[in-house]
Amino acid sequence: MKPNLQPANAASDDEDPDSLIQNLLAQKTLIIASNRGPVSLHKNESGDLEYQRGSGGLVTALAGVIQHAEARWIACAQTPEDNAWGRGVVPLGESDAQVWMQFLTPSEESYEGYYHVIANPLLWFLQHSMWDIFREPTIDQAVWDHWENGYVAVNMLFAEAIARQIASAQQSTNTPQSALVMLQDYHLYLAPNFIRYKFRPKARYTLTHFVHIPWPGAEDWGFLPVKMRRAILEGLCAVDLLGFQTREDGLNFIRTCESHLPGAHVNYRQGRVWFRNHSTYIQDFPISIDVNGLRQLAETEEVNSYREQLLQSHGDWQILLRIDRIEPSKNIVRGFQAFGEMLELYPEHRGNVKFVALLVPSRLGVSEYGSYLDEVMGIAGRINAKYGGNDWEPIRILVDENYPRAVAALQIYDLLLVNSIADGMNLVAKEGPIVNRRDGVLVLSERTGAYQQLEPGVLVIAPLDVYGTAEAMHQALIMPAEERREKAQRLRSLIENQDIVDWLRQQLRMIIRLRL
Repeated sequence: MKPNLQPANAASDDEDPDSLIQNLLAQKTLIIASNRGPVSLHKNESGDLEYQRGSGGLVTALAGVIQHAEARWIACAQTPEDNAWGRGVVPLGESDAQVWMQFLTPSEESYEGYYHVIANPLLWFLQHSMWDIFREPTIDQAVWDHWENGYVAVNMLFAEAIARQIASAQQSTNTPQSALVMLQDYHLYLAPNFIRYKFRPKARYTLTHFVHIPWPGAEDWGFLPVKMRRAILEGLCAVDLLGFQTREDGLNFIRTCESHLPGAHVNYRQGRVWFRNHSTYIQDFPISIDVNGLRQLAETEEVNSYREQLLQSHGDWQILLRIDRIEPSKNIVRGFQAFGEMLELYPEHRGNVKFVALLVPSRLGVSEYGSYLDEVMGIAGRINAKYGGNDWEPIRILVDENYPRAVAALQIYDLLLVNSIADGMNLVAKEGPIVNRRDGVLVLSERTGAYQQLEPGVLVIAPLDVYGTAEAMHQALIMPAEERREKAQRLRSLIENQDIVDWLRQQLRMIIRLRL
């Protein structure tokens, strides 16, 4: 059941939403907080300081609205130049858009615990259902030290910086402004509670938080120690509007509060949790991509060059494509197993289909990720040895991070496989249909966030079902051209109508609608 967000004080839907959003932003200082910022600073070969724009869609969404608002962004320094620079106005790419930026500089030890121990892998693994609970994790004294001196400490650092910006917003212009604070993701679960109940900025403000990764069921959160679990839930219940990728994620959060947060009162019909005399509204806001920006990149000379290279190497075959980070939640091994099973069940595909996998190294310093890469290469090697020959290599793996080449590959697939076990969204599932030139078919796991929006135009699979995935691959490869075209057009329409800017606008509309 989808939460029904329609409280008695909701704003009228008859009012022009674009006008309301512009009025809202004109009256507020927009404060974004995330682990990584929209830009990072580097010195070039000449020793001059350069701004490198971040790759996230959040930067694109912000660039579209800051013309109507004063915007500030708080993040952790990622380079020595970030650390030395501190704060000030930075450009957001080639446009005239600018944002005031503050880089926080926690100690190396604090950041290590906050990011590399608690956020990744502890919370990431929990929220992607990746714990092997009979063996891992073991939350010993060292982990607790990283919680207190890393995750808690860095969240406190964020909260203090945000509270200062909330207070200063009233002095930023001739007209005192309230602040709209938009916190991002699992790195900052504790910060809202510190802002509201510890630092208590003496100014009007609205707190929102968007969780970019899945929120599992209450039973999964039961494995986390009570103190950690309570701190996370109390932090998120200090915001006014809490956003998730899917309806199921939002419902799981409400169930988690009902099971694990004493004193919380939940309302499923309104999508609301009442805690410490404060209402937190829960809503799904499926994140998307910068459609126009992606199409512009797809027409560049660099992408065209990569496309020609890929066609020269693989153009004699139908192309089955996957593009993923090398991590267990992406389910790469079962994807290869399903391909091998399809070749066994349907020998007519042997010599006619090439599985091209563009895999991006991810957190290989974490032991689970490094061993998973070994598993990926092992299964691919066995399939190639069993079915391949001198003139045909069934699986071709390219391991590096090359986004222009990935976009080029997305233009030429006949089948795009996204079979994740758990995914916040999986934006590749949205990027592919926008740039693909072959009416390629998308085979999509029902466990991805993208499934909620894209289900009408895809072949749906259960991620653990290797046989079912093999059958879906076969069906996609033999699908009649007219059916392929119809599915591809349906996907493009769904994605174009809900791009990354619309994702942010939906949140702003909900703030207005709830009169937050």
